[in-house]
Amino acid sequence: MIEVADVFRRFAGDYLSAHGASMPLSHQRAIADILACRTEALGGHLWRCDECAAEVFSYHSCKNRSCPKCHTDQTERWLEARKAEMLPIPYFHVTITVPEELRDALRANQRDGYALLMKAAAEAVIELARDPRYVGATVGVLAVLHTWTQQLLYHPHVHCLVTGGGVSDDGRHWRPARRAFLVPVKALAKLVRGKLRAAFQKRRPDLVLPEAAWSKPWVVHCTAWGEGEQAVLDYLARYVFRVALTNARIVGLDDQTVTIQYKDRKTGCRRTCRLSGDEFMRRFLQHVLPRGFHKVRYSGLWHPAQRRNAARIRQMLQLQAPSKTDLIQDDPAAPPLIPPAVEPVPPIEPQICPHCQGRLVFIRMLTPQQAMAP
Repeated sequence: MIEVADVFRRFAGDYLSAHGASMPLSHQRAIADILACRTEALGGHLWRCDECAAEVFSYHSCKNRSCPKCHTDQTERWLEARKAEMLPIPYFHVTITVPEELRDALRANQRDGYALLMKAAAEAVIELARDPRYVGATVGVLAVLHTWTQQLLYHPHVHCLVTGGGVSDDGRHWRPARRAFLVPVKALAKLVRGKLRAAFQKRRPDLVLPEAAWSKPWVVHCTAWGEGEQAVLDYLARYVFRVALTNARIVGLDDQTVTIQYKDRKTGCRRTCRLSGDEFMRRFLQHVLPRGFHKVRYSGLWHPAQRRNAARIRQMLQLQAPSKTDLIQDDPAAPPLIPPAVEPVPPIEPQICPHCQGRLVFIRMLTPQQAMAP
């Protein structure tokens, strides 16, 4: 399989020579990390098979959030934690897309622009849902920022997982949303647009933003999206830790170009796109977020300050509508559904020899200075 690291090894040197002086440090760090990921440069572990004596090298991951080879374990742990917090209710998926006229401003002012966009999206959903004509209560919003299309073009938008209902102002009652309706999308689009414009004027009065962005309709979608833990598995795993491009989508590489596969949204068919090495580097790196920026944010009922209130509401809903998992938990022989406070540390690698299926025995740590090529 061709990897992003293979593409970087071929084209990153020339790209850095041409653009390195003006590149953000986060872009330079992403290149260095992806090139070093799971190589001897980061050190690792040495294992030996007790059957065939073959030595197996396991190198460390770079943990850069733009790296397509990292985050599998992190994703699983995060999903387990979120599943324990999910309410036994329906959910909605809301997508808010920035118009083309604002993209240059967001790209040039990422830290402020992205933060204001995510805040405006979440606040608009919460404010509109509080209207008695819709939910009449405070919903929970988990917002995730994405900036790309499948062809790696710049397309900033926010995905929101929203609870299908909310808690009353006094915190004592749960008010469900209608079966397949949360809030009107046209009203939501106008509210997000107005909130983002006001936020920019307050935070960045120095920016001159195109007037056309505030007069045209914004694209907003709202879809009913499963219940409880299934909503977590279907939605969060798909969006939260996704990177701009996975290794599996790179289908061709030569001395001049990279070919990637993508899905055409209109036809649903798989197509390919051929890019020069320089253009691939540019497109990939424009989706590297500023260092320390939180691309996942919690608002409303899911805000950290509301954690105790959310836990109480979850218990109340579970008592009102016991699920199958509740019945299983009543069985003293069944394993606990809530993970223990201290989880066992998983093995660094499966203890199976890839050559003879024998047992791998840990030999020693490999520091970056000691690391050896397989």
